[in-house]
Amino acid sequence: MKHQLLPKALDSTALAMVWRGGTSFEPTVMEVPQLLPGESLVRLSTSTICQSDRHTLSGHRDSPCPSVLGHEGVGRIVASNEGTDCNGTPLAEGDRVVWSVIAACGHCDRCESGLKAKCRHLQKVGHEPITSSWALSGTYASHMVLRPGQSVIRIDDHLPDPIAATAGCAAATVIAAFDAVGCHTLGSAALAGKRVLIQGVGMLGLYAVQAAQLFGANEIIAADPNPTRLGLARRWGATTLPAVHRDDLRVDLALDFSGAPQGVEAAIQSLGIGATAVLVGSVFPSPATAIDPQWLVRGWRSIRGVHNYEPHHLGPAVELLKHCAAQQSWDGVFGTTTPLRQIATCFSQQHQSNTHRPLRSIIDCQ
Repeated sequence: MKHQLLPKALDSTALAMVWRGGTSFEPTVMEVPQLLPGESLVRLSTSTICQSDRHTLSGHRDSPCPSVLGHEGVGRIVASNEGTDCNGTPLAEGDRVVWSVIAACGHCDRCESGLKAKCRHLQKVGHEPITSSWALSGTYASHMVLRPGQSVIRIDDHLPDPIAATAGCAAATVIAAFDAVGCHTLGSAALAGKRVLIQGVGMLGLYAVQAAQLFGANEIIAADPNPTRLGLARRWGATTLPAVHRDDLRVDLALDFSGAPQGVEAAIQSLGIGATAVLVGSVFPSPATAIDPQWLVRGWRSIRGVHNYEPHHLGPAVELLKHCAAQQSWDGVFGTTTPLRQIATCFSQQHQSNTHRPLRSIIDCQ
């Protein structure tokens, strides 16, 4: 039996803050399209601003324009045309949900080999032009359409909106980074006795501190040139380094979330015998990093790259956030809440350059 939930009149249009280039956002009333089979409509309650969108507005990363940016959000289902969650259960009106940042075809060679994150027909939340078939793809809007090929997870009301919103990018990417080195189940002892370096304490780096603890790491070292962020990492359970270079530092696992050339180089140079570096933050052009192949080979060292994540990483991401919500202090992590129509103020020069800027700005989408 087909499961179809039609949108009410209230949800027939959406207010989207259409990005026009630079720091220009235009409030635009957009018609909600007729939902195709497998699609659902979400009324967004909260969105958070990922650092990658700041890179886009500053010109460090390409993105279609005009478009509806934003890829971290949480909301409730208001309409569905046979849309389902990650378990195949039909989505119902009022379901509170988070979703993956990618929509994969599921049929190409990459999808079938387990690399849906690199689907040949990939579509991404907040990365599609408004002239495309997925105009309402971003979270800087009152509503967005969920597509087939996205992982959707129901969440309960106990997880606060700003924390829940980060599931679909920051938290899931951290889960993918640990999964790349065999850390598959939170609460396991996959890193027992291991020394872990976390390079770059943004939202991902902070979540990585918690994840490393849950995987049983013996020592967690966080490095960042920003003393405010180092303070957050210490509160969350890491020992910290103000500098990115330490010639005597040797670790079993190094994760770079900074993408900065110095951070990448320091993560690689920190590798001990048999150690692995996972590079996550290098998602924009930067200078090449020199690597000595003999040092890599003779030391049985490895370097992995992780970009996007697989649909199955979203569930553990929500579990990670539940642990963070219950165990950690959030002072200084989130900024004040900004109304959707005023989102441009969050990308002003003052916000961009402020050393003490919180890790995430919160947008009230309603």
